Amino acid sequence: MDGVAPAPGALPYYVALSQLLGLTVVAMTGAWLGVYRGGIAWESALQFNVHPLCMVIGLVFLQGDALLVHRVFRKETKRTTKVVHGLLHVFAFVIALVGLVAVFDYHKKKGYADLYSLHSWCGLLVFVLYLLQWLVGFSFFLFPGASFSLRSRYRPQHVFFGAAIFLLSVGTALLGLKEALLFKLGAQYSAFQPEGVLANALGLLLACFGALVLYILTRADWKRPAQAEEQALSMDFKTLTEGDSPSSQ
Repeated sequence: MDGVAPAPGALPYYVALSQLLGLTVVAMTGAWLGVYRGGIAWESALQFNVHPLCMVIGLVFLQGDALLVHRVFRKETKRTTKVVHGLLHVFAFVIALVGLVAVFDYHKKKGYADLYSLHSWCGLLVFVLYLLQWLVGFSFFLFPGASFSLRSRYRPQHVFFGAAIFLLSVGTALLGLKEALLFKLGAQYSAFQPEGVLANALGLLLACFGALVLYILTRADWKRPAQAEEQALSMDFKTLTEGDSPSSQ
């Protein structure tokens, strides 16, 4: 591991703050559902509450952590970071799938309409894009058949869509939170009901978590430094594509 640049001094503190915010968001979501919505259960009227908790854990917290893998694991091999990155996304997808099944099953049992609100449209879009992003990412970066040139050309798109889907996930969660408050509180929402105040605070923390993750991702000086074998592959690719020879360098 000689020659690997140390982590920037401030990066660990920002990552720690992101984890504190993320865990607080998950805990506050559980507290909101437990105190004001009766808790969580699958075979009862509380089945709906599985949906917001799973979505916050999967498509917000775990997705955010998956995006940070390449900032946190700076000395491990590229293969290791890819596997960790991919596995976190798998866990996030499975948990989100449970949340999606829960809300559709609940609506079916109650006879409620599906997919009529902006929240539901955005949520379905996020879920489909998330699945496609993972499948394409697996094909390019973990599947052994993809060439180095294809990976290099697709990487900027993968990074962009990963951040965009995460941002859309946070926004969809905020839409769902507002929708849930309006359905239950109605006009009482404007009277500063305790549930509304708690949920508003949760929404602010969601936004802060999303903003902090994106800030960490967009700091160019916090990118994971290329290791010796990655630099060698990059040089080989440049030699092949530009016609340079080692003696001409």
